[in-house]
Amino acid sequence: MPITSVRNRMSRALLGMVAGPDGAQARYRIHGTPGPRWYGAGSPIQIVHGDASMYIGGVRALLLQSLHPLAMAAVDDFSDYRTNVWGRLARTATFIATTTFGTAEHAQEAVDIVRAVHRRVNGTAPDGRPYQADDPHLLAWVHIAEIDSFLTAHERFGRRSLDEADYDTYVSQSARVALALGSSEVPTTRAELQHRLQQFRPELQSTPAARDVATFIHTVPVPVAVRPGYRALVRAAVATLPRWAREPLGLPDRPLLDRTLHRLNGTAMTSAIRWLTTAEPMQRPERRPPGPAAGSRSRAHQA
Repeated sequence: MPITSVRNRMSRALLGMVAGPDGAQARYRIHGTPGPRWYGAGSPIQIVHGDASMYIGGVRALLLQSLHPLAMAAVDDFSDYRTNVWGRLARTATFIATTTFGTAEHAQEAVDIVRAVHRRVNGTAPDGRPYQADDPHLLAWVHIAEIDSFLTAHERFGRRSLDEADYDTYVSQSARVALALGSSEVPTTRAELQHRLQQFRPELQSTPAARDVATFIHTVPVPVAVRPGYRALVRAAVATLPRWAREPLGLPDRPLLDRTLHRLNGTAMTSAIRWLTTAEPMQRPERRPPGPAAGSRSRAHQA
């Protein structure tokens, strides 16, 4: 049927945007490789990370994380997000998918690659303070902002709601990856997560780099056809941010619109993404012939 063909093409295009040109191969490797996993099938972390609400949670996490001056300095100095936004997204999405759904061996490999990269990322922030990407305290902030964002987005836009016990389990399960990456003082319950988030607040502040991130997220170059949908996702993500986090990023604080229009648009967009991402069953992708750039592609996904 024509609608099925269009849906399949759109599904493959979305996978390519999020997971890169080798997205189908990565998906098959993650989900199709037999072996033990870090998490059981259908566990809370797989429910949350496998839901379309992650698109909103991911944007929220980037905005919230940028408020820490040292974490933001590392991103500003070393990340290629301005020139290779889709490549950066693909690497992050693949890491989350691998540690959540992949084999234990592949998950550990992904963690080891990130730790090796972090060891090489260090410098001095604009305020004169030194930073190191493998600092356990900074890693804890990145983790806390990320998990709080994924949990919040799932609670508001997830297809399958979880109870408080399941969300506690989600926080506890996600701690495994954070600890493997070298984080310190990692929360294991939702109450601890909120407590740690509040503990970090005195360290958070507005910086030109953080505001640049917020501006960039709103103006990411996307195809014209999907631009309205992308903007709806971004606005839904902003609507879930704590109100104290908006002014430092130069973002509007409109509680009424947050509860109405932006929430409805977020629900509509996550529903549309689910419709697309369940279009085709996973199949073994055709093997690509190895070319001279294969090694460089591999290294690029590690940076």
